[in-house]
Amino acid sequence: MAANKEQSASQRNWDAEAEPSAPGLNWVLERNIEALMERRRDEAAAATGEERFVTAITHFAGSMVFVYVHLIIFGIWIVANFWGLPGIPRFDPSLMFLATAAAIEAIFLATFVLITQNRMSAAADKRADLHVQMTLLIEHELTRLMALVSAVAQKLAVTTSVDSEVEELKQDVAAEAVLDKLESAESVEMPKEER
Repeated sequence: MAANKEQSASQRNWDAEAEPSAPGLNWVLERNIEALMERRRDEAAAATGEERFVTAITHFAGSMVFVYVHLIIFGIWIVANFWGLPGIPRFDPSLMFLATAAAIEAIFLATFVLITQNRMSAAADKRADLHVQMTLLIEHELTRLMALVSAVAQKLAVTTSVDSEVEELKQDVAAEAVLDKLESAESVEMPKEER
């Protein structure tokens, strides 16, 4: 089923000559936005019942409705137990039940938030990996383009002020070497007590 969706999304005909749906957008951007939205819809559809439940609770807990509901419930609870309300007996005069309920709720809400953050972190890791892969692909393509332009310039006997840098620019960047250099630079700057 997922393969069919991928196939249908990739086979969708995108008209390069079509009028963009918004100013500043071209067909490539629209295609990419649609592909990302399709991916998000697929991921949401693939979420388990537990994941959907946790997401719904977290969204609700992060809303002003949640705050208003708690203000009302806690307000009535406190007023009913300190000053009394008609028809409601004082059932928690020391507010011990309220404190216990709030503590239990806080434990569950913290757990739900952590679960949601873990899912968001995993999604962010995927996006970061995609970004790195796309950046490396772009860098590779640009180095090939640089080699092509350099060959054309040599053929036409064109010289520029940056000719001395061209040979270096035509080389692919080794991602591993960059990461190693970053890690070694960070370890030098990191104070010894943090290591």
